Amino acid sequence: MKTAVLERIVSPSDIQNLSIKEMEILAEELRELIISTISRTGGHLAPSLGVVELTVAILNLFNPDEDKIIWDVGHQAYAYKILTKRREKFSTIRQYQGLSGFPSPKESDYDHFGVGHSSTSISAGLGQAVARDLLGLDHKVLAVIGDGSMTAGLAYEGLNQAGGLDKDLVVVLNDNEMSISKNVGALSSFFSRKLADQRYLRFREDLKSWLEQVPRIGEELVNYARKSEDSLKSFFTAGMLFEAFKFTYVGPINGHNLRQLRKVFEQVRSVKGPVLIHTLTTKGKGYQPAEKNPTFYHGVGSFKPETGERRKRKSDLLPNYSKVFGESLCRLAREHQNIVAISAAMPEGTGLDCFQEEFPNRFFDVGICEQHAVTFAAGLATQGFKPVVAIYSTFLQRSFDQLIHDVCLQELPVIFCLDRGGLVGEDGATHHGAFDLSYLRLIPNLTLMAPKDEPELQAMLVTALSLPGPAAIRYPRGRGPGLALSSDPHSLEIGRGELLRPGKEVMILAVGSLLTPALRAAEEMEQESPSSIGVINARFIKPLPEKEILDAVQTCSKLLILEENTLAGGFGSAVLEYLNDHCLMSGLTVKRIGLPDRFIEHGPVDRLHQLVGIDVPGIKEGLKELLD
Repeated sequence: MKTAVLERIVSPSDIQNLSIKEMEILAEELRELIISTISRTGGHLAPSLGVVELTVAILNLFNPDEDKIIWDVGHQAYAYKILTKRREKFSTIRQYQGLSGFPSPKESDYDHFGVGHSSTSISAGLGQAVARDLLGLDHKVLAVIGDGSMTAGLAYEGLNQAGGLDKDLVVVLNDNEMSISKNVGALSSFFSRKLADQRYLRFREDLKSWLEQVPRIGEELVNYARKSEDSLKSFFTAGMLFEAFKFTYVGPINGHNLRQLRKVFEQVRSVKGPVLIHTLTTKGKGYQPAEKNPTFYHGVGSFKPETGERRKRKSDLLPNYSKVFGESLCRLAREHQNIVAISAAMPEGTGLDCFQEEFPNRFFDVGICEQHAVTFAAGLATQGFKPVVAIYSTFLQRSFDQLIHDVCLQELPVIFCLDRGGLVGEDGATHHGAFDLSYLRLIPNLTLMAPKDEPELQAMLVTALSLPGPAAIRYPRGRGPGLALSSDPHSLEIGRGELLRPGKEVMILAVGSLLTPALRAAEEMEQESPSSIGVINARFIKPLPEKEILDAVQTCSKLLILEENTLAGGFGSAVLEYLNDHCLMSGLTVKRIGLPDRFIEHGPVDRLHQLVGIDVPGIKEGLKELLD
């Protein structure tokens, strides 16, 4: 791709010498490169397109070799990656052993903090600002946070301490009135008051120009109007909120106007103490399909850049687990009026968009507030409702204390549906659901299940809703084996697995997503060599399927345990504890296969499964070790 300005940017310091016109050309070239690359690789398109000018303006006035720039969540940092010596590698974004889709200090010294979950930038930025002062240094620290991330309490905890310490910290609020799904809650409305409207901004500039032309007293009139505006702003805009945190509030300003952005950042460089710059941007800016449908293009697969049409894959013909969950819950909600659904800013991602449409009064999107979502559900459960909380596995980690104290300690019937359990692919380590079986199975009173296929997910939903206490169901990202859905799913017997394949030498005890490859591996092994390999679908991680485990160890002297979860404290650990506590280890050989004790990088799910040995060849290797 031939560029007029971008090819001249060897180091981010080169941006500091650009004119406004050159910066505008650079912004357009960045958009072209991002669109053409993400159309092939997939990725977070709309967020990154929305902050192109903001990124250019920041790097024009701040030097990332010295100043610290922290991106909240980080999925909007594509332009930043390109401009910080990674343009040549940008074609590898989110590819195996390529650039991460999020800022990563392991990848570049220009990534000053590793991110992937929301609302961490202000706290991290404040920590770095305090460290700077303790070390006697004199650089700037910027935290760039979206309005969606400002719905989380962590952001306000950071603001509160930053204002109290009066530290030199710049917070840039990227306000596009949109996170992944449309923002919700009072704060969202607060940020979007009419004084942040573009028409108001134009009126303000026109009024200023007119007042300046008044002979002799024009400048005084402008100053008086500015003071009046500041007073008015404190009542009607977000300025009131941030000034209460002792931040100097600047804005709102047009986040796509490079001249205005540069002027504001230039002024802010000389300001001491905490400052918040409120910028208004358009998610998907510069690419019409993304501007019209920012939710779809927030995180998108490969698409045709000319039209925005997504490239079809064979697997698209099958419903994914999220869709199966959402449609099954809707069916159950038609029969049971006490079912309510809760999302933490992800109704589309978790499959709850259909529930939201059909039962708007029984659907609650709490924003990026997983802790609140859990305790909110607990409150509903005390009044006879059956709350179903659908959250990605990796994000439920943020609610661990609420899970224990507010739900399980009180034995409240809250159902947690954990989407993206296991490895999720190109989003990488921050998004892999690698720990849920471990951190959930240790909590008393919680029933924990994992389905082997789509009909079993339906049955587990019915089971969970029938329980008097809390339950959790974890299932992987994407599509299952493609089995036909049940028209009348029934509940399962608690703590009972199922024998899918009898065996006399080795018994595979598998849970969830690894049942399908386990069956294939057993069949292939028996075809390749004389052996007798059985397969048990555990179904339950807590309580364990004790009968099936006992039957297995009485029949076979070798046991292979499979899980798509960290081996530390997971399903295999639970089985070993049970066998040891019941003196069943004598004469028994046990091997566990699961996720290793390290963070797994990003890449295609199949490639990652191969990397950690939880695919069919990896399971066969484990069987060979046991048989030998």
